[in-house]
Amino acid sequence: MDTVAAVNPDDLQKEALAAVAAATTVAELDDVRVRYLGRKSELKLALREVRDRESGMALNAAREAIEAAVDARERELERAELDRTIREDKVDVTMPGRRKPRGHLHLITQVRREVEDLFVGMGYEVVDGREVETAHYLFDALNMAPNHITRSPVHSFYVGEDTLLRTETSPSQIHTMEARQPPIYMVSLGRVYRRDAPEATKYPIFHQVEGLAIDRGITLADLKGTLRTLLRRLFGEEREAKFVTHFFPFTEPSMEVLVSCFLCDGVGCSLCKYSGWIEIGGSGMVDPNVLRFVGYDPEEVSGFAFGWGLERMAILRHGLPDIRDLWADDLRFLEQF
Repeated sequence: MDTVAAVNPDDLQKEALAAVAAATTVAELDDVRVRYLGRKSELKLALREVRDRESGMALNAAREAIEAAVDARERELERAELDRTIREDKVDVTMPGRRKPRGHLHLITQVRREVEDLFVGMGYEVVDGREVETAHYLFDALNMAPNHITRSPVHSFYVGEDTLLRTETSPSQIHTMEARQPPIYMVSLGRVYRRDAPEATKYPIFHQVEGLAIDRGITLADLKGTLRTLLRRLFGEEREAKFVTHFFPFTEPSMEVLVSCFLCDGVGCSLCKYSGWIEIGGSGMVDPNVLRFVGYDPEEVSGFAFGWGLERMAILRHGLPDIRDLWADDLRFLEQF
């Protein structure tokens, strides 16, 4: 059958206008447009085959009517969509704004700044040290014997024959004492590096705070009073602490500072290695040999020094079971602090 003859313009127009009116979304209207005005629609195929003027005029009139109806319906649907958006998504400018989520300081940075603030309030100076040091300042100046374990590549990260990543922040004390005369009250905070296998209380990279006081008449009582002040600030009055004799090449006498285990409350567990105590760090009176190395007279001045790990402070303060969590970059963990 002839396509033109098979298409009744009036019936096609009536059917198309009904479909246009029934469309409730722009997407549905697009389907109607394709069905009745697309390249393969009955109307377009009939227009291609038209051979007489009357049929062409009737088909074109139907096309124009359908196109006009589609355009009008599209404007209606778009206006209705805009009205709905304005109605549902309106903003009450009198209401408080929505706060965007913001990052915050890492727990280690929080502890570091609190320690800095404490010592600045006590009159200490904050000194930055070098992360890459020479064996001269890291070992020789700190009175370490030629066969001391920290000199071994098994313990330390060497980057050259006589250059290595610092194993502690103590060299900053030597640089400071070489540069000036007493009195000196300073702290140095930063990263240190040791070849330790990662475990619950150890990590090959960690942060340390090193303190030094050099003046006339400094005694062991001054050291213990200073460290107890720091302990009370960090852990509260309920945390027990004790000072036990120890050996460090650069202090004499030397003391190791321990805090009662938060997990077992001193009874003994795997975290504290069943001792009931967790070490924070070492301390002691500056060895006379260290004072002589920088040109000070041990008969005229004395001083104390200490070095504590910031990660261990954070673990004890917040009851964290594993130091490795501080280096895991897990936001679920870090956002708690």
